[in-house]
Amino acid sequence: MSLRTFILGATGALSGIAACGCASQGPKPTDELTKAHSVVEQADKGNAQRYAAADLQRAHDELSNAERAAAEKKYDDARNFAQRAEVDADLANARGNSGEAQKAAQEVSQGTSTLKQEAQRGDNGAPR
Repeated sequence: MSLRTFILGATGALSGIAACGCASQGPKPTDELTKAHSVVEQADKGNAQRYAAADLQRAHDELSNAERAAAEKKYDDARNFAQRAEVDADLANARGNSGEAQKAAQEVSQGTSTLKQEAQRGDNGAPR
């Protein structure tokens, strides 16, 4: 066997192995990336920054990792990072909404308490 035949055979084998490695990555996770971008953007616009900044930051970091992995054609990694970004953004959004609801409930409770105090003050000063 000549050196040229050996090199051509080895190159063909390596190309086949590389192709198998790429094929195992599956298709580009375009839908997952789009959905993750959308959910992270929604969390950015909501109350997540105020009540769940750590969760929101983690979602941004994972989305960046997903984009980097997709650019490197590591589609399985990109898909996993995008899904984690979506989950963390959903969590941040839920915590933001919960924090805002708790704040509103506290304000209503304080308003009710103030009204009760005013009502009692009015009853104490009224002639009978």
